[in-house]
Amino acid sequence: MARDPKRKVLVLHGPNLNMLGTREPEIYGSDSLPDIDRSLHALAKELGVSVECRQSNHEGDLIDWVHAALTQHEGILINPGGLTHTSVALRDAITAAGKPTVEVHLSNIHKREEFRHRSLLSAVCVGCVVGFGSDSYRLGLRALVGSLSRGK
Repeated sequence: MARDPKRKVLVLHGPNLNMLGTREPEIYGSDSLPDIDRSLHALAKELGVSVECRQSNHEGDLIDWVHAALTQHEGILINPGGLTHTSVALRDAITAAGKPTVEVHLSNIHKREEFRHRSLLSAVCVGCVVGFGSDSYRLGLRALVGSLSRGK
């Protein structure tokens, strides 16, 4: 895989993910958000790309960052949290930005409550990784970088 430190990936963490490490560790694991971000930076270096990690509890912030990715990033890795199941606006932003996007979830949303089984975003993403705890992020980053390298 060609290394291109100018190749930038935007990592977005949605609502409540700032509480990782203390919020329902039996579901979401014990890794904190800074732990996950550090591991993504290390993996990005290994893959020859850079990542910019951001978290917000506000849908509008996430939408603004997706819009900005149009000119600032080659791809997006997103854990939309609860907005997965409710945000048509975030889905529309991903579509409008036109950047390859991978959706990730720490838990297996398909094994949880019925309302979590449906993602409004998956259909506009190149792929989705669910159920592997914090490894979901790293698997998603690997998949996104591979997809970018293949030009998809």
